[in-house]
Amino acid sequence: MTWCTADLWDDHGEHCRVVEPLFRDYGGVEKFWGRIRTVKVFEDNSLVRRTLEEDGTGFVLVVDGGGSLRCALLGDRLAELGKSNGWTGIIVYGAVRDSAVLRQIPFGVKALNTNPRKSVKRNEGQSDIGVAFGGTEFEPGGFLYADADGILVSDRKLV
Repeated sequence: MTWCTADLWDDHGEHCRVVEPLFRDYGGVEKFWGRIRTVKVFEDNSLVRRTLEEDGTGFVLVVDGGGSLRCALLGDRLAELGKSNGWTGIIVYGAVRDSAVLRQIPFGVKALNTNPRKSVKRNEGQSDIGVAFGGTEFEPGGFLYADADGILVSDRKLV
């Protein structure tokens, strides 16, 4: 991939929104992009799993976990599942676990931090709705671009 978020901003800034720099890289791929799919959950990753079980070819999953750091919403097994089903990456507004293993998986993962505690399984949450965090709105069908410099969101394809 020859793009970077800084150049995308320079060339298309009027069509982009920058996500506040809250996120750290945890996956084995630091640079990824795709169409946005969303889930909104709170300390329950059941819907994250169900969504990553679907064909995600060309998509990035944006998880609004309410910013909770009390448990992880993604670990190595779910990252492997997402990779195997074609997802390009995941943004978690919350925590992840198995960070040492995540770095070995060729899958984009950005999250706020880590926590070894797994989430509960109540099968709660919403999918494919607009969510907002990091000073930005994420709409299903939009585009997300992520690299070492940060995350851009756009309503149109930029690369």
